[in-house]
Amino acid sequence: MLQVNRPDGVVVLSRESTTVSYAPVTGVPRTAQVLAVDGPDALELLRAELPGWHVLVTEAEGAVLLRAGARLRRHAHAMRRDLRSDAPPREWARLVPAEPLRVVACDRPAAQLLPAWREAFPPEHPDQVSGDAQQVLTELLQPLLSGRVLGPVLACSALVVDAEDRVVAGLVVNDRGGTPWVGDVFRRQAAEFAGLGGLLLRRALAWLSARGWPEVGLAVTVGNPARDLYERLGFSVTDTTMTLALS
Repeated sequence: MLQVNRPDGVVVLSRESTTVSYAPVTGVPRTAQVLAVDGPDALELLRAELPGWHVLVTEAEGAVLLRAGARLRRHAHAMRRDLRSDAPPREWARLVPAEPLRVVACDRPAAQLLPAWREAFPPEHPDQVSGDAQQVLTELLQPLLSGRVLGPVLACSALVVDAEDRVVAGLVVNDRGGTPWVGDVFRRQAAEFAGLGGLLLRRALAWLSARGWPEVGLAVTVGNPARDLYERLGFSVTDTTMTLALS
C-alpha cells in the first residue's frame, strides 16, 4: 500500500486499482472525513489505516462502503444559518420561559443534564443512544461539555430549570474551529416544556449575531422532526452525509 501525506493534512492511500483520500476531523477524536473513494478495496484500505475509527462520507461514497461491510452510525443533514444578511431579531435575546421555569448558564455537571437528555431521546427517536447512564456521561455529555468534542462551549449555551432547580431543557453551542456549532439541544417530553428548545435557540442566535459571528451550523439526523424547527429559524441544508463505523 502506498501512502502520501499532503501538506494540507489530506492522506492519500492507494493499492493496485484502489485509491482513497481522507483527512482527520478537527476536534472529533478518531473520526475522518473521506474525500474520495475509487476502486473495490476502499473499505479494506481504510480499516487497515484507521482501525476502530468512524468516517464521514457523502451519500454516494457511503453506499459504496456500506455494500463492502461498513456500518451506518448516522445519516444526517448539515445545516447553516446566516447571521449577517438575515440577522435574527434582537428581542430574541430577551426571551424567557413562563414561570416558574427560568434560564440559567450551562455550567452544571453533566450528571444534572442527564435525566432531561435521556428523556429527550426515547427509543423511537432517530437520535436515541443505547448504553447505560455512565456510558452516556463519559462518552457523550462530558466530552461535549468539556470542549473535547466540537470545541469550547460558548456563553450562549444555556439550561432551563424548574422550580426545584432541575434541568428540563438545554442547549450546547460549541466553537467548532471558528464557527459556532449547535452541539446539542434537548428538553423533557412533558407538554409544559414544549417550545423550550426553540426559545433557547432563538436566544443563542441573537447573542451570536450581536457579537458579530457570521453564521452558525448544526447537524440533524435524517428523520428527526427537529429539522422543521431549524428551518423555521432560518437554517438551510448545505449537504447530507453518513457517519460509518469501519469495523
